[in-house]
Amino acid sequence: MADPITVLSASAITTLAVQKLIESGAGELAKKFTVTAIEKMDELRQKIWDKLRGKSPRVDEALVNAEKGDCTALETVAKYLDVAMDEDADFAAEVQAVAQVIHAGRIGDQSTMTQINQDNAKGWQTKVEGGTAYIGEIHIQEKPPNS
Repeated sequence: MADPITVLSASAITTLAVQKLIESGAGELAKKFTVTAIEKMDELRQKIWDKLRGKSPRVDEALVNAEKGDCTALETVAKYLDVAMDEDADFAAEVQAVAQVIHAGRIGDQSTMTQINQDNAKGWQTKVEGGTAYIGEIHIQEKPPNS
């Protein structure tokens, strides 16, 4: 069975588009993405910038600042991208397709973790890439009924 296609949010797409610019070095980016995915980042960014550039001075300023890694500017660009994708289905499909190629080109973490628990100890190991991880155990001890 084929993997289902994940629909990426405008925020995730914007982050993928500028990932190449905000990563500390090409070596670090190469550890996270394939060569094809890295090449597609420029294409994605260009499509988004071409669509949004000239809409307003605020958007143009956000585009410039987003390229510098400004988180507030990235959020602004993502909001405008979301609107542009809602208004133009063809553009949305193009952007989603390129973003999917980049997303599929993520290199998973292949490292291993070892944990040795003794004497009835419990331990948790997790690897989280984005999102929230809720880790642990919940014990609910009910009060015995009054007799």
